[in-house]
Amino acid sequence: MENNQHELYEYARGRMKQKKRLYFHFVLFFVGSIFFVIIHRVLDLDIYPGSNWDVWAILIWAFIFILHFIRVFITDSFMNKNWERAQIDKLVAKQERKIQQLQSKVDNNTQS
Repeated sequence: MENNQHELYEYARGRMKQKKRLYFHFVLFFVGSIFFVIIHRVLDLDIYPGSNWDVWAILIWAFIFILHFIRVFITDSFMNKNWERAQIDKLVAKQERKIQQLQSKVDNNTQS
């Protein structure tokens, strides 16, 4: 029982760290986006004349943030190590049943 509680604690701790990093990255994204807009629009600093580099930078940054969000809240929420372990256990059990069925067929054929 103690080992199980420790695993649950470690899992919860890891998820909290993941979510804290996600919120930190969101704040970083938000502040960075505002910084890009200020540099380009307010200060009129054109690094690449004739292009909207700030928009592209924000879009790329938003794409990376969305991937991070999906990883934290969708993928890791149900496809964690415990889920993987359960799936492997199911596959191993299914394989063992199939091996036993084949073994019993082989035994029946050799007896006949």
